[in-house]
Amino acid sequence: MREPIPQSRHVLKEEGKCLEMSVNCSLWQENSLSVKRFAFTKFSEVPGECFLLFTLILLMFLVSLTGNTLIALAICTSPSLHTPMYFFLANLSLLEIGYTCSVIPKMLQSLVSEARGISWEGCASQMFFFIFFGITECCLLAAMAFDRYMAICSPLHYATRMSRGVCAYLAIVSWVMGCIVGLGQTNFIFSLNFCGPCEIDHFFCDLPPLLALACGDTSQNEAAIFVAAVLCIFSPFLLIISSYVRILVAVLVMPSPEGRHKALSTCSSHLLVVTLFYGSTSATYLRPKSSHSPGVDKLLALFYTSVTSMLNPIIYSLRNKEVKGALRRTLGLKKVLTMKR
Repeated sequence: MREPIPQSRHVLKEEGKCLEMSVNCSLWQENSLSVKRFAFTKFSEVPGECFLLFTLILLMFLVSLTGNTLIALAICTSPSLHTPMYFFLANLSLLEIGYTCSVIPKMLQSLVSEARGISWEGCASQMFFFIFFGITECCLLAAMAFDRYMAICSPLHYATRMSRGVCAYLAIVSWVMGCIVGLGQTNFIFSLNFCGPCEIDHFFCDLPPLLALACGDTSQNEAAIFVAAVLCIFSPFLLIISSYVRILVAVLVMPSPEGRHKALSTCSSHLLVVTLFYGSTSATYLRPKSSHSPGVDKLLALFYTSVTSMLNPIIYSLRNKEVKGALRRTLGLKKVLTMKR
């Protein structure tokens, strides 16, 4: 006789509070339990906090989308910004748009509706795009650091060594690396059996919380995640540090104070973005498993998925006169086109 399908029950709370739903997220297949749906745990037990979180995250999401779109558009439409540094910045802005769109919309939906569930396929897709954009960002930040190193330490050879072909090659390698790691890690994780429970103690399908739901031995997966983190997060970070150490040495020996100030000003924005992004991601993926805490992991994930994506266009526009000028021209062009219509 076939056993009844188990269900993960979530109690519906009264209107105005964080709602949960009844999710039929598993079914019996022969003698083993196979989870076909997952559900995200609620953010807060305190009434009203879900709406506050929704408002804050939505605001950061809109600022991030608007800022990164404007920067990408300004760079594409301004011939004066068609240089290697701004080519990588345009790639970074487009990447940030995809990065936030892969996580934030589902998070916002979970905060204000009963639809906390996500299908097996949807969870796998979200994980792939999150890893894809995250690893690509690590590689792009390293390429941007290398570009600054070449501009400051080898200015006479900069035009030849950072040609359009070289820049395109570095960008393509970054995107391909992100795709390969995303496909590999997603396939490795979702080849595991998920026997239940089906509640993901997170607000999106990230690697550590999903591993916690898997059946059997996950030591190989944990090792694969650590190796990928070392190769794709820590290694680019070492390249960035090495580049900036050499840049600092080169700047210190410059005879002109104006030259030192100009060289440092071109690097400060990128260095600040690197610190924000790598600080939060390293704390998440390079920490020992025993030190992980769901609350801390959620806070760190919220920081590098929402806060850094919102701050990046602000940092690059506020600290860069050329970007600010291009943004003014772009916004002015939009106003003129609107008036003509």
